[in-house]
Amino acid sequence: MQQEEVTALAGDVGTKYKTAAEVVQKTLQGLIATQIFAGNKIVDICAFGDTLIEKQCDAQFKKSKIDKGVAFPTCLNVNNVACHFSPLSTDTTELKAGDIVKIDLGAHFDGYIAVGAHTTVVPEAAGQPFAAPTGAAADAVVAAYQGAQIAARMIKVGAKNSEVTAALERVAEAYGVKAVQGTLMHQMKQYVIDGNKVVLLRGAEDQKVSEETFAEHDVFAVDVAFSTGEGKPKQGEERSTVFKRAVENHYTLKMKASRALMSAVTTKFSTMPFTLRALDDEKAARMGMSECLKHDVMYEYPVLAEEAKDTVAQFKLTVLVTAKGTEAITGLELPEGIKSDKVLPEDLAAILAEPLYSAGSGGKRRRRKKKTGASAAADE
Repeated sequence: MQQEEVTALAGDVGTKYKTAAEVVQKTLQGLIATQIFAGNKIVDICAFGDTLIEKQCDAQFKKSKIDKGVAFPTCLNVNNVACHFSPLSTDTTELKAGDIVKIDLGAHFDGYIAVGAHTTVVPEAAGQPFAAPTGAAADAVVAAYQGAQIAARMIKVGAKNSEVTAALERVAEAYGVKAVQGTLMHQMKQYVIDGNKVVLLRGAEDQKVSEETFAEHDVFAVDVAFSTGEGKPKQGEERSTVFKRAVENHYTLKMKASRALMSAVTTKFSTMPFTLRALDDEKAARMGMSECLKHDVMYEYPVLAEEAKDTVAQFKLTVLVTAKGTEAITGLELPEGIKSDKVLPEDLAAILAEPLYSAGSGGKRRRRKKKTGASAAADE
């Protein structure tokens, strides 16, 4: 791994970000079309997603000896589960028709990362229409989608992270939902999925970040998760399976299993988050992980969930901040049929109506179709 400071999104750097974004988009679309259906096991869907990422990455940059592959393992978070559920191979949990699922994943080429997350509803059979949620659950899905779109438009040269947080708090208020505490939007750099420049979804006494100004060439993961509950998910009984090396910390590991785990992770995943399922021996990896966590050479991504009665919705985009405008290179449309009768304040609706820059259309700015009526913004 050779890390370099990115000063421009042009040329090879921009190509690698956008190629990773294409992998993310196609993987999300493929999972929704062929894997999201009642009775399918969550672990099989996650494994299929990771395999799909790897196969697409293998087909690109064949003549270049660069790292490439999964930048964030496929997670499938159902209903009240907020994040990081990517179970081990022995898990037997299946999807049920009507479940609201969040698919979260990422890919990279040469350490240049694109991520994406999408909320959809489980149909009886693959590719079939689903029964759209109503009430508070629908409000949460629409609010999260609109919040992500608004944030993408507000992350631009000269704007501040606190302005985005304030807008998202108002989106949540308009829809009667809560932003999920602990969800952060991170700047991304080469081999860094969680950079120091951060946007909060909600102001909280126990979570503070420094005020930052967005600049040209920033790359951000726009991550918005809203809940019908209190927005304070907790770790439950589900065991963590997603981890990442803490490259800034050093410790001489004593256990053979721990050293083998660290060697495998360094070789296979570099600085990217990974799931224990992707290692050759899950049992040995679990044994080695205990010492790694105890001495802070690995970070844990715990499975967090709201109360069982609650629903969490999430949408995540990757955006490139350029002098000409902000370009969203990942992100799918709101699933057809999910609507809310709630309405955004006029100033936020005006931001939502603003175009995003699209370098792929000759530098023209991409406009969203205007709609009328009380639920117009819900269909954006």
